[in-house]
Amino acid sequence: MPKKTVNGSKKRIGIFVFSILVIAVIIAVLKYRSDQKIPGGVSDAELKTIIPAGNSKAVMDYNNLERDKALSSLMQERKAKYGIDTGVDMIVKSDESLKVGDKTVSMQEIIDETRLQRGELIEKDMEGSTWKKNKKPEDFGIHVVLPGENIWNIHFNLLKNYFDNRQITLSPLADEPEKNGQSSGVGKILKFSEKIVYIYNLKEHKLASDINLIQPLSKIVVYHMDEVFSLIDQIDFKDVNQIQFDGDTLWMPQEQ
Repeated sequence: MPKKTVNGSKKRIGIFVFSILVIAVIIAVLKYRSDQKIPGGVSDAELKTIIPAGNSKAVMDYNNLERDKALSSLMQERKAKYGIDTGVDMIVKSDESLKVGDKTVSMQEIIDETRLQRGELIEKDMEGSTWKKNKKPEDFGIHVVLPGENIWNIHFNLLKNYFDNRQITLSPLADEPEKNGQSSGVGKILKFSEKIVYIYNLKEHKLASDINLIQPLSKIVVYHMDEVFSLIDQIDFKDVNQIQFDGDTLWMPQEQ
């Protein structure tokens, strides 16, 4: 009889320990799911349309921008950081990929192309990946070029939206030459901006020199957001017509 009682006690203890383990696993799973959030309240479940199954890197799908509320919300949040809400279609980070139409390209591929054009050295690891050296991901503004658009108006719309959000209204003619034929301050900014942004051909996977004669969804304008906005943030609109541009360098008026 005593032996039977001992066995019964061991059985109850085993059931108790098993129950504790099950509860611990459930709590761990719930905590993990709770932690799978990104800024803006987009959960891992909502990211299924942004990150395809089996892909560890985020793919920002331009095709879903209008109908995917999670993606749209994420893009608006990223734009707000720079004081804009239009002017670019998306802001994609350097460790993400972009899909437009049926073409998907990693931002790192585009970045490498721009650095080669600048004559910069690109370091790669043994597996062929660009050497990042723990660098924080950077933001890149993406405008998908539509038929009939020109690069000048694309830049002007971004600049205008930036000033609109600072309660400064740019005239639609602000980029037109002055009466003496010289470029306006806004015109000089736009000319300079052509030198610090890039046009990328998605179908050919290489940089392009212009946006003319395009097929739909074939070319994008790429803005390095920190580089562009570090310039724009220095502009005091009341002094905009004092800006000088020599073809290579944009000169800001110095404070008196």
